[in-house]
Amino acid sequence: MKLIYLIPLISAFIGWFTNWIAIKMLFHPREPKIILGIRFQGIFPKRQQQFAQKLGKMVSRELLSFQDIETKISNPANVQKLMPFVEQHIDHFLRVKLADQMPVISMFIGDKTINQLKAVFIAELTELFPVIMKNYMNNLQEELDLEKIVIEKVSGFSSDKLENMLNAIMAKEFRFVEIIGGVLGFIIGLIQVLLTLIA
Repeated sequence: MKLIYLIPLISAFIGWFTNWIAIKMLFHPREPKIILGIRFQGIFPKRQQQFAQKLGKMVSRELLSFQDIETKISNPANVQKLMPFVEQHIDHFLRVKLADQMPVISMFIGDKTINQLKAVFIAELTELFPVIMKNYMNNLQEELDLEKIVIEKVSGFSSDKLENMLNAIMAKEFRFVEIIGGVLGFIIGLIQVLLTLIA
C-alpha cells in the first residue's frame, strides 16, 4: 500500500521526462533515422529550409524595410544634424585645402566670402542630400536582396549552431516547459492516489 504514495513522484518524473524528450526532438536526430519503420528527424533540422524562407520574408518585408530606412535618413531633421559636420568640412576646405591647391585664388577670399560660400553650399546640400539618399537607397534595394541573404545565411547554419542559438534565446522557456511537465505529472499522480484511497 505504501508504494501507492510513489505514484506522484513517478508521474512527476514521467511528465518532466516526456517534456525533456519533446524539447530534444526539436533538434535531434540531426539526420533522418528510421526506427521500427518510422522516419524520425528533429523538427528544426527537418524544417530548416522552410524556417529560413519564412524568416527571410519576415525580415525583408516587416522588420527591415528599405522604405523605412530611406524615410529616416532623408528626414530633414536628420539631415540638419549632419550640417555642422558638413559646414566644418567646407570651412576647412576653403581655408586650408583651397589655399594649398590654389594659393592665388585663396588670396582673394576673405572671411566674409568664406562665410557666404559656406551658406550657399549648406543650402544647396540641404536640398541635395535627401535626393542623393533616395537614389542611393533605390540602387541599394536593387543590389541587396535581404530576403535572399537571410535565407542563405539561415539555411547555411549548422544544426549545432542553430541549436545553440535557439537554446541561448529560449533556455529559460525550455526549462519552464520541463518543470511544468513535472509539476503537472505530480498533480495528476496526487489525483490518482486520492481517487484510489477514496474508492
